[in-house]
Amino acid sequence: MNREFHRWYSPALHRDMDLLVFGHGGARLLIFPTSQGRFYEWEDRGVVAHFADELERGWLQFICVDSVDAESWYASWRHPAERARRHAQYDAYLQYEVLPLSWQLNQTPFLMTTGASFGAYQALNFAFRHPHVIGRTIGLSGMYDIHRFADGYYDQAVYFNNPVDYLPNEHDWSRLEALRRMDIIFVTGQTDPLRWQNDRLSTILWAKGIGHAYRIWDGWAHDWPWWKQMLKLYIGGSD
Repeated sequence: MNREFHRWYSPALHRDMDLLVFGHGGARLLIFPTSQGRFYEWEDRGVVAHFADELERGWLQFICVDSVDAESWYASWRHPAERARRHAQYDAYLQYEVLPLSWQLNQTPFLMTTGASFGAYQALNFAFRHPHVIGRTIGLSGMYDIHRFADGYYDQAVYFNNPVDYLPNEHDWSRLEALRRMDIIFVTGQTDPLRWQNDRLSTILWAKGIGHAYRIWDGWAHDWPWWKQMLKLYIGGSD
């Protein structure tokens, strides 16, 4: 299986950033780690091995990015405005540095995002913010309301990175059409403490006429054994 390590100095983040690429072709999948996780997390947790056949056959290509969570939403020592601005820089890094690299390596047009837990927030938020370039997004046991990370502070940077805030107010026809064309899949456990956020997101999407697949699994289902099963099931669609 093709495995590539990439590191460069990010102009958006003003520091070195690392990522791993697995596979040589097929649909590109941008993968976010869990809260404060690293770019090698999905390899260490056995998810890459779980998809070895699809990666070796050129059906899928994983692009596993690093996080800056400890410098943004989880940086409790920073003012919330600084946390939000750091996240905006991360978004720019993904959009203007990671995606062009992925295109350079593999010009298959279909691009997906995924992540688990806080990584699911990253995956869906990035897809919702850039719906014209993402074909499918898959959220596993995610949270989609980041108000608690802002400690009561609120500004445009917080608003435009909180899906349950900006989606109800989305009125741009082109963006709405792109969102309605996107395959949106998110899944949570029946007793997951974050389930209410998934319920709320589903209600918001239906109110905007944005179709999606929302799946609820038995029990808690908030850990790697379940996430491997979920991704294997939903990577090809919403069944």
